[in-house]
Amino acid sequence: QVQFVESGGRLVTPGGSLRLSCAASGFSFGRYAIGWFRQAPGKEREGVSCISNSGYSTTYDNTVKGRFTISRDNAKNTVYLQMNRLKPEDTGIYYCARRVYSYCTTSWSAYDTWGQGTQVTVSS
Repeated sequence: QVQFVESGGRLVTPGGSLRLSCAASGFSFGRYAIGWFRQAPGKEREGVSCISNSGYSTTYDNTVKGRFTISRDNAKNTVYLQMNRLKPEDTGIYYCARRVYSYCTTSWSAYDTWGQGTQVTVSS
């Protein structure tokens, strides 16, 4: 079945960096766009970034644009999220998810399968 395993989350001080990984299995990885989402305590889940099936097209939420970079390695069935200049408001559980299409749009809809998430805490 379709599965995602996120890793790389931990406690980091403001201004620091982290790289999250999302390992996928159970489907033809190279056919789908993949997104990263996050959920802060007491808040709804929000979209962070998306990468097209080929990796040539990416989208970012305005709150992370210029600080986060999404990438993928289709040979390893893995998507990455490089997070730089982290802020306390970046704290939350980060999830990856499969989009039902090969491309990304500015809408954070049309995702059908989610991982269990990895905790990122930005605090001094």
